[in-house]
Amino acid sequence: MEYVLRTNAVKKEYGNYKALNGLTMNVPEGGIYGFVGKNGSGKTTLIRLACGLQKPTDGEMEIYGVSYTDKAVLKARRRMGAVVETPSVYLNMTAEDNLKEQCRILGLPSFESIPEILRLVGLENTGKKKAKNFSLGMRQRLGIAVALTGNPDFLILDEPINGLDPQGIVEIRELILNLNRRHGITVLVSSHYLDELSKIATHFGFIDGGRIVKEMSAKELESACRKRVEITVSDTKALSRVLDGFNAEYSLLSDTEAEIFGEVNVTELALKLYENRCTVHKINERNESLEAFYIDLVGGERQ
Repeated sequence: MEYVLRTNAVKKEYGNYKALNGLTMNVPEGGIYGFVGKNGSGKTTLIRLACGLQKPTDGEMEIYGVSYTDKAVLKARRRMGAVVETPSVYLNMTAEDNLKEQCRILGLPSFESIPEILRLVGLENTGKKKAKNFSLGMRQRLGIAVALTGNPDFLILDEPINGLDPQGIVEIRELILNLNRRHGITVLVSSHYLDELSKIATHFGFIDGGRIVKEMSAKELESACRKRVEITVSDTKALSRVLDGFNAEYSLLSDTEAEIFGEVNVTELALKLYENRCTVHKINERNESLEAFYIDLVGGERQ
């Protein structure tokens, strides 16, 4: 697997404060990486390091396989676009003029890509309307348009749905999916809204206290949170025979423990096990929410 961003034991310290404390992460090329953490967990600090706005105190970081200490990293970073903290736009300019200014900053030879970028983010009909009169969602999409001006392969979005109304959240979600699926752009999205990220992300990195506590694929997260019955019996061989007869999906954890996925008729299961001389010692239904899964990872209280 190829990676657009890799870090190994990265630290970032401000005096005695450790914003990042040995963070190791891997962002695979072609995916949408959901970077999940509470406010103050270190998400924005890592993003600022990746964008070259700051340097690590210690540790290793690579952009497209190029170390941040290598002069060639400047060229690698030209393949990136980012919206860090708040959209960087000129409020007294139109959407089109904002993109023209970004083209000048990047030294692009023409403005021919601007109409397509504006269409892509849904701002093609804003005309002479200035950005200061845009809604928050429109400003966020304009910030993304500015980040797309250099035709990046890798896009970093820092809390892109903060403060947006439901319609604005849907628009940003659809835009991210479109950029990834139709245009092949790898996206790193930082957020503390796990439920929203679960609708788009292909991979997840959970950060707490300045370090990654878990990295996993969307399929692994779905499996961890799916409805299941945890059962302890006297004989899992007998349990297997019964479950095979039900065409149930299950996983044996030990000689006495198993997990059964999906809907289970507990009464019918217990009767069949009794017929097979298998004793049920304990049975527990679990349907872990995404929030509960996250809280279990990082500790703390549910909100």
